[in-house]
Amino acid sequence: MFERAIFSARLKELIQRRNMTYAQLAQALGVSTAQVSDMANGKAGTSMERLYKLCKTFEVSADYLLGLTDEPRPLA
Repeated sequence: MFERAIFSARLKELIQRRNMTYAQLAQALGVSTAQVSDMANGKAGTSMERLYKLCKTFEVSADYLLGLTDEPRPLA
């Protein structure tokens, strides 16, 4: 079962590690800053396309963002 709390916590952590702003991530994803804020605060999920972009941006696996593994495993 999808745990939005895990997704949002990991997203916040990745944003902080990169010293990104929500506005910068929003621009990279092609969404509004409010949408990024909603994802980071557990108010919204994301589409498959945005999940792909998040994985590429932060160089982590979708499994990590979705809480299926605790290992971020950078993309090869």
